Amino acid sequence: MLPSPPQMLRLLEANRWATPVLALLSREQGSRFAVIARAFDLSHNSLTRCLVHLKECGWVIPNPGHGHPLRPEYLLSEAGRPVGALCERIEAARARLKLATGALPRWSLPLVAGLGPDWARFGEIQAQLAPVTPRALSTTLKAVIDEALVHRRLEDRYPPLPLYALTAKGQELARALTG
Repeated sequence: MLPSPPQMLRLLEANRWATPVLALLSREQGSRFAVIARAFDLSHNSLTRCLVHLKECGWVIPNPGHGHPLRPEYLLSEAGRPVGALCERIEAARARLKLATGALPRWSLPLVAGLGPDWARFGEIQAQLAPVTPRALSTTLKAVIDEALVHRRLEDRYPPLPLYALTAKGQELARALTG
């Protein structure tokens, strides 16, 4: 059973390399450890942690027929195939928008997927992304504003009220996240 879209994005963001690795496995229909490590210039430990995380999510399985040097070591599971397709869309959108894989913090994808073109308050965003902490949300908002994915508007009243909404660039990434 697939997790809900917000939960899936949180699981993808739990490991920095999960999205690009799943996209590669989906695109190549499986791969070997060394090929994945070379593709992203990952250390052995980083890739091992990523693959363990993806196995725990139920999205990646070791190839039961592995043994031949040309067969992939890792494949997407049945549950991992739709997630892999989503990751391919996310990576394509990141490339179009010129966003590096590690450029955005952990809560970025759930934030962009949950935020719309309508203005929202910090507390509303935090409630939607629970259990995000105020510090993590603040850091994430700063990063997505710096990448021009989100606008911040300060409403002139006492006390001033900051409001947030997606930019056109952010809306393009959100479309990739929702399919």
